[in-house]
Amino acid sequence: MQFFRRRLIQSAAATASLGLTGFAHSESNVLKISHQFPAGTLTEGDFRDRLCRRFAADLEKRTRGELKASVYPGSSLMKTNAQFSSMRKGALDMSLVPLSYAGGEVAETNIGLMPALVPSYEQGAAWKNAEIGKLLTKVLDDKGILIVSWIWQAGGVASRSRPLVAPEDAKGLKVRGGSREMDLVLKQAGASVISLPSNEIYAAMQTGAMDAAMTSSTSFISFKLEEIAKHLTTGRGKAYWFMFEPLMISKEVFGKLSKPHQEAVMAVGAELESFGREAAKADDKLAAEIYAKAGAKVYDLDDATLAKWQTISHDTAWKDFSEKNESCATLMKAALKLV
Repeated sequence: MQFFRRRLIQSAAATASLGLTGFAHSESNVLKISHQFPAGTLTEGDFRDRLCRRFAADLEKRTRGELKASVYPGSSLMKTNAQFSSMRKGALDMSLVPLSYAGGEVAETNIGLMPALVPSYEQGAAWKNAEIGKLLTKVLDDKGILIVSWIWQAGGVASRSRPLVAPEDAKGLKVRGGSREMDLVLKQAGASVISLPSNEIYAAMQTGAMDAAMTSSTSFISFKLEEIAKHLTTGRGKAYWFMFEPLMISKEVFGKLSKPHQEAVMAVGAELESFGREAAKADDKLAAEIYAKAGAKVYDLDDATLAKWQTISHDTAWKDFSEKNESCATLMKAALKLV
């Protein structure tokens, strides 16, 4: 009896010790990272998957194995549109997901894919430390989400029958815009809009349910749309389609980590931002090369065409977003200071 009592006391002491260090707050000390993109490796494949895997490797190294992360690609852990809500509830640890996918739940997040508001990677990168970045961080914090890595991606349009370069080209086409705001612009241009996650684009275009799709350059590559698209408007150089696609963590989960582990999570996330930016730029060029090689006609935007998209966006998406509530209006005002 004394033996078992002694073992029980030792076990309780060990548990208390772990609690004091904060290492036992996350189940098995492993953060689960969910995303919708194809699986790869640390060095090959979709850079968003690679970024998550690098985060996991660097986090484990920085914490000397005390805190780890597992990556669940291809919506294998949970459905794409459930990720944001699950993080808010603490049911999912982390996710790399387009912020605008949460637009139906949190209106402010639609600014993450606001047509023609961010025309370059440099302007997107400036958000983090500018007023707009601080305001957006506060909005998400209030909703139970923390941004770990600020990642922006340029994109364009892949289409089956005819090119979609300028707004007038959209008339009569069935198009996936990627956000409510992009859909407003497309409707004004005369298109019919289709709403679905990027990992469902291929099937919709293949069956003819959709004529054209707007998404990131990386998704154009990963989802192999060159097999069915005959035209590509690229995101290289200039773009009116820029997606904010951050790596995020549940505030509830983050709060249960020890302070050293919290610092490690944020430090590793910040260090990976330059990797994400350069990888996204590389994919803009690579997508154009892949589609051209597959026989598609490739188009780039010029200043005049970009100005057309900005004009129609100003009168539709920007106006609509600003009128949603005071918070959205404040965000838009702050974002326009960088335009």
